[in-house]
Amino acid sequence: MIVPLITADGRRGAIGTDRERTSTDERGPHRRLGSGLVEAGRESVVTIAITMPIVLLVAYLVGQLARWLLRGRVRLSTATTIVLSVLGISVGMLIAGLTVDGVRVWSPIVIVLAVGMTTAILAAFAAVASRMHRPQPREAVQDLIRRGESDRLEFKSTARWNVHTSARDVRMEMAIAKAVAGFLNTDGGTLLIGVDDDGVVLGLANDFSTVRGGDADRYELWLRDFLTTTLGQNAAATPIIDFTPVTVDEVDTFICRVTCPTSPRPVFIRPPKGGGNSELWVRTGNSTRELEVDEAVDYVMHRWPLGVGRTVSAQLRAAVRGSGGDT
Repeated sequence: MIVPLITADGRRGAIGTDRERTSTDERGPHRRLGSGLVEAGRESVVTIAITMPIVLLVAYLVGQLARWLLRGRVRLSTATTIVLSVLGISVGMLIAGLTVDGVRVWSPIVIVLAVGMTTAILAAFAAVASRMHRPQPREAVQDLIRRGESDRLEFKSTARWNVHTSARDVRMEMAIAKAVAGFLNTDGGTLLIGVDDDGVVLGLANDFSTVRGGDADRYELWLRDFLTTTLGQNAAATPIIDFTPVTVDEVDTFICRVTCPTSPRPVFIRPPKGGGNSELWVRTGNSTRELEVDEAVDYVMHRWPLGVGRTVSAQLRAAVRGSGGDT
């Protein structure tokens, strides 16, 4: 019960029972400093915990869409793409919020601006990165020959002509495919065709005699087609092929240089005419060797590990295949 009270100075107050005063005293501070803030803080933590994965998923999807719009002209890791996508989405939402009245998060204008800004940021980042990592000038062929063979350099006397049988030999061609695949599957390297193991320049006169036209352009065309057949179209487009003029026994000819970068995915050799199984070749020291099945599986898993999404997808596909086989 609350009883009115007039104090000596004329101010009006109230008194109540000890129980009521105690209840009022406890309720006041608790309401100001306790449950309200704790409840709000707890809700904020839960909201952030739920929102963060959604934001990352949206950033991943927007980043993949932006990369598709750029038609493969941007080569960035998934992590870099997600970070730049978050920045692009933020900038797009900011522009929409400042320029459009009453805009909502999932409005079409917000989505268009988010994707557009992400695409622009990815393209700008890739352009800056490419300028900062300009390729170094390639070493002269004569300097490479003086260095001798190594884990990054290999010499081949010929790509088609068997010097012992004086005829075209498919085995010579497959040796070229194995050397290129070995460099692609390891740390890259350079293949010189027309130079023997001792560094003696032989040229390509015999090889040119096996292609129609017998010149460097037709030879490169044959080599590209051959690599496409044995390594696949993507792998065949990766190496850079150029020719250096030389003179051998007073005859003008060429040395073919095949510069191979590191491949972003494993490159398998397809046996000629579809015979046998695909092979994985790698560079070890100054030689190229084929990996056995168990070695190849372990090598691929460690050198090109799958991302989380691809790993889960592969496991799901394996589970589906397994369940289908059991039925």
